[in-house]
Amino acid sequence: MKVKWLGHACFLITADNGLKIITDPYIEGSGLKYSPIDESADIVTVSHDHFDHNNVSAVKGKPDVVKGSGTKTVKGIQFKGVATYHDEAKGGQRGDNVVFCFTVDGVNICHLGDLGHRLSKEEIAQIGDIDVLLIPVGGFFTIDAKVASQVCEDLKPKVIIPMHFKTPRCDFPITEVDDFLTGKSNVKKLNSSEVELKATTLPTTAEILVLQPAR
Repeated sequence: MKVKWLGHACFLITADNGLKIITDPYIEGSGLKYSPIDESADIVTVSHDHFDHNNVSAVKGKPDVVKGSGTKTVKGIQFKGVATYHDEAKGGQRGDNVVFCFTVDGVNICHLGDLGHRLSKEEIAQIGDIDVLLIPVGGFFTIDAKVASQVCEDLKPKVIIPMHFKTPRCDFPITEVDDFLTGKSNVKKLNSSEVELKATTLPTTAEILVLQPAR
């Protein structure tokens, strides 16, 4: 399985059999200067209907779209949507958010979308065992570096991939990834947008992988 960061909260996940999943496709502009999405996919997940996460029309290949909470099976992949919020006011400020959990090639993936609060015990239990956690760390619109660190401790993933942080291509009033990395060990800053992960070679101690945006 390969994970490629296209930018912001958007990833392209490619299974060994070629099946492709794109998460939270963005619309360029309004503070986002990542290049337009021109990839094709079989499935697209959308955590919530904000412009920087729901640009399904940009994805080529007429993908099936997975939205909302509950369990759905699409093209042989089971997606579990866990209902959460975009803020600490139970959605009163920015609305709802859905955390998506799914398994590709034996690797359990969790995409937190624009999670805006620390997870409850019930939400942690619903999410279950996680191998790879795609987590927002920039704050302001989502959880910040401190809460993101707490969420990582709560979910205990083997691989942590930060997203939704400030870069030269993102003008949002959020922080850079280094705020989240401060004081942490097992950090690898890759000179690539993509990493290959296999269920049989996942680290035993949590590892943070910082990818470069492909777009």
